[in-house]
Amino acid sequence: MTVRRLFKLLLVVVVLGAAPFAVWRGWWQVPPQWNPWAPLDVRLAPNWLTPWKMMRLGQNRELCAQALDTSPVRYLPLADNAPTADCPLSSVLRVQGSAVAFSSSFIATCPLAVAFALYERHGLQPAAEQVFGQKVTRIDHLGSFACRNIGSSARRSQHASANALDIAGFRLADGRRITVARDWNGQGDDARFLRLARDAACQAFHVTLSPDYNAAHHDHFHLDMGLFRLCR
Repeated sequence: MTVRRLFKLLLVVVVLGAAPFAVWRGWWQVPPQWNPWAPLDVRLAPNWLTPWKMMRLGQNRELCAQALDTSPVRYLPLADNAPTADCPLSSVLRVQGSAVAFSSSFIATCPLAVAFALYERHGLQPAAEQVFGQKVTRIDHLGSFACRNIGSSARRSQHASANALDIAGFRLADGRRITVARDWNGQGDDARFLRLARDAACQAFHVTLSPDYNAAHHDHFHLDMGLFRLCR
């Protein structure tokens, strides 16, 4: 490698390293969606920085509130607690509603709540508009927190930390009810919508399991923000 080419390579490395630092220090202004240190804005379309911003939410209640404040999600912050000795909960909140109603409120980690907000805006509602020309107004779910393992294994479920939500069905503005148990194997618009809703969930959550995964999920979508990624 010639000295000239080596100099060019070093210059590129310096520029690439300096750019993030300049953005972080505020010397270089970029749109919030392209600023790794700007709070996540649910209103903006997800991009390749979204997973990084989601990861930063973790145990940071301030960042969590900033992200959720850009969404219609209504929630109540909860103090760290131990509803059962084996499953203590930290940095959780109670989701009470959103632009959609829920069959009941549920406890969620911040990443789960924000992932739902992204899903609702950028995945679920566009799918409903595409298939039915109307919005989803209610979500029927089977719960979030449950202190248990995965099936008969020794591994803790994401439900044990309120980091998972099971969705059983959806209701539309005209009152139409769509359920995973009844409509997943159908041939009409309800089945098409459910598959679009499942595929959109795969973009928002780390794990999305549908009836295609196994018989245990014949009647719901399992959505979680665990360490692994799986869409089925």
